[in-house]
Amino acid sequence: MANMTSNGITRRGLLGVFAATAVIAAPTYSNAFGLLKGAGDIRRVRMYSGRTGESMDTIYWIEGEYIPEALKEINHFMRDWRNDAVVKMDPRNFDIIAAAHRLLDVNEPYMLLSGYRSPATNSMLRSKSRGVAKNSLHMKGQAADLRLKSRSVKQMAKAAEACSAGGVGHYYGSNFVHMDCGPIRTWGG
Repeated sequence: MANMTSNGITRRGLLGVFAATAVIAAPTYSNAFGLLKGAGDIRRVRMYSGRTGESMDTIYWIEGEYIPEALKEINHFMRDWRNDAVVKMDPRNFDIIAAAHRLLDVNEPYMLLSGYRSPATNSMLRSKSRGVAKNSLHMKGQAADLRLKSRSVKQMAKAAEACSAGGVGHYYGSNFVHMDCGPIRTWGG
C-alpha cells in the first residue's frame, strides 16, 4: 500500500517529515478558500476511539491538496464500528474538525464517538434515542460526534461554530459535540 523509495522510505514517511517541519512554520490565517478560520496550510486530525481502541494522528492536507492515502486512513478510522462498514467521508468535515481543534489550542486528540453510521445502525440508535435524526448526516459520511477531556461542550461547540461551515450540536448530558459539513445551524445550545 505504501510506496517505498529506493532507500526504504515511504511516501507517507516523507510527507510526515515534511509536515513536521512545515507545522512549525505554518501560518495561522484561514485556508486558501477562506472557509475555515485557523485551518492553515497543514491540516491534521488527531483522534482515538474508545470503541475500537484505535488511534490516529494524520496530516491529510498540505498546501491546498488532500492526501489520498491519509483520507483513506481517516475513512477507515471513522467507519461504523458496529459492522465495519466504511464509506468515503466528506473531507469538508475533516476541515471543520481540524480547524475547531486548532482554535481550541489543545494537544489532546479528540475521542470519536460516532463517525459514519450505516442506515441499519442509525435506525437501531434512533429506536433507542430521540436525539438521532432519521436522515442523519452520519449516514452520508458528513458528521462526527466528538469529545475532549480538557474542553467543555460549550468550548468545543463555540470553536466549531466559529468555522461557520456546518452544523454544530451541543450534547451536554452526554458530553459531546456533533460537527457536520451540512447547512450552517446549531442546536442544543
